[in-house]
Amino acid sequence: MIIFISIWSIWFISEILVNRLLRSGKNDLKYQDKGSIKIIWITIGFANSLGVIISIFSNFHISNLLILSYLGLILIMAGMLIRFISIWSLGKLFTVDVTVRDNHKIKKDGAYKIIRHPSYFGSLLSFFGFGLSLNNWISLVIISIPVAVAMLYRIKIEEKLLIDQFGTDYLDYMKKSYRLVPWIY
Repeated sequence: MIIFISIWSIWFISEILVNRLLRSGKNDLKYQDKGSIKIIWITIGFANSLGVIISIFSNFHISNLLILSYLGLILIMAGMLIRFISIWSLGKLFTVDVTVRDNHKIKKDGAYKIIRHPSYFGSLLSFFGFGLSLNNWISLVIISIPVAVAMLYRIKIEEKLLIDQFGTDYLDYMKKSYRLVPWIY
């Protein structure tokens, strides 16, 4: 159980640090995220809390094999790795709030060559892994679906801002890349 709590805690603390340390600056285009960061955090709080409570008090196990819960932990860590590599590769252009920075350019190489939002993909992979690590069907659904809906709402806002800012350059990029899931969506 200690390994589960350790990985869950590292993941949660790392997301809080990203949220606190990587905000837009004074010169950035402000208030473009339309409250989506708050919606995401509220959704995460409710979905994760409810998912954990349901996993404790119900017996809707996905499998009797403990390996499934460990697979969930692996997905959390893989999602974290994808997310942090994406953040690192964007460098100073990454912020947790939707904004456009001075000298902002569209990132089209690395993971961004395939999908436009690898950071969100990594985050969603971690949430799916968290639900799986709880080994409960209802918890998996309650965590994964609302968080995915909240992030898709945010992606819509972000892409509208990028289209407004970069016009046909971003529209052309959209035609050559997937939105969120490589080779699927």
